Amino acid sequence: MTRQRALRRGVGVAAVASALVVGTALPATAGVMTGVTGGTGVTGVTGVTGGSSHGGSGHGGTRTAMDAAVRTEGLPGMIATVREGHDSWTTAIGTADTTTGQPRSTRERFRIGSVTKMFVATVVLQLQAEGRLDLDDTVDRWLPGVVSGNGNDGSAITVRQLLNHTSGLFAYDDDPGMAAVLFTPQFLSRRYDTYTPEQLVRIAVSHPPVFTPGAKREYSNTNYILAGMIVAEVTGHPYGTEIERRIIRPLGLGGTSVPGTGTATAVPRPHARGYSKLFGGSPTPLDTTELNPSMAGAAGEIISTTDDLTRFLSALMRGRLLPQAELDEMLTTEGPGGLGIGGGTLSCGVAVWGHDGGIHGSSTLALTTRDGRHSVAFNTNADWFTGKFELAEAEFCG
Repeated sequence: MTRQRALRRGVGVAAVASALVVGTALPATAGVMTGVTGGTGVTGVTGVTGGSSHGGSGHGGTRTAMDAAVRTEGLPGMIATVREGHDSWTTAIGTADTTTGQPRSTRERFRIGSVTKMFVATVVLQLQAEGRLDLDDTVDRWLPGVVSGNGNDGSAITVRQLLNHTSGLFAYDDDPGMAAVLFTPQFLSRRYDTYTPEQLVRIAVSHPPVFTPGAKREYSNTNYILAGMIVAEVTGHPYGTEIERRIIRPLGLGGTSVPGTGTATAVPRPHARGYSKLFGGSPTPLDTTELNPSMAGAAGEIISTTDDLTRFLSALMRGRLLPQAELDEMLTTEGPGGLGIGGGTLSCGVAVWGHDGGIHGSSTLALTTRDGRHSVAFNTNADWFTGKFELAEAEFCG
């Protein structure tokens, strides 16, 4: 991953031959056991709730893949939650704090990076279902004059093209000045800088478009900054307020929050320390737990838990958040693919949908089957993890 792709890096599984394209981006249990797993020397806890037919060992392949990833990639730790129907399985390995040796916990909250985009796209589709906007509205319809100059034209870009990354807009985090702030040691002194969505868009449109709108698909965080701005324009509320009202509260996602632009630089407790190599900008891990997430905004600022992410995905696929027409549109496999989400087929023939995300000190993967009956979320408190496809294969293919 290049430094410029850090916040954009959405799905490490996307480049595999299985054609799993999930998007590309800039991310109290019963029966708990504690011990050393598989002779790896990685300590952790494993639990199962709801009388899962898998018991405590049915996800052994997943646990083994997690152990291998932590060891081979030098990750501090990893956590996971699997939800199958009313049953769940959860596990934590490695350390939350490399200084104190505190172990990771499945209760921890973490930054989910570009997994945020699934939440944003869901709200936009809800607004379409309510007749308050249309995916074929132009950006200028809602944000007149915001996307203009240097060949950029908001009247030629639709809301749909923002959600499926076919707008052609330059990614603001590819701007050389912004990349220096985000992906070099300069980040340590600039991590608390505040950016408004308007500032991030101005950085993007200071560059010509990468291609003509609709000509192809290329991931750009600028798209979701604009989508968040459109939600605010349509509703009169910040996009985060709409996510809280429409998704977080109805689903009871108690570990999920949207920090918003401002001074919310900490992750709510309990949380692990987050370690970053600045996406290639540092040879050694740096503690980047605290940062101002406005640098990611609607493209990647949400904080959540593995349990909440599996609840969200299950609810989404079961139609609790979108009418059937909008859900089908979100999950389209024609043309450039899904809206805020991607899907594909694993080696064993299982089709999965979801997203992954990376942000300084955190990498997350959230996947589900189309019926929402089998969902999984992984998080590692490091941003250099590349083995997400192996985790997906281990969980869904065994």
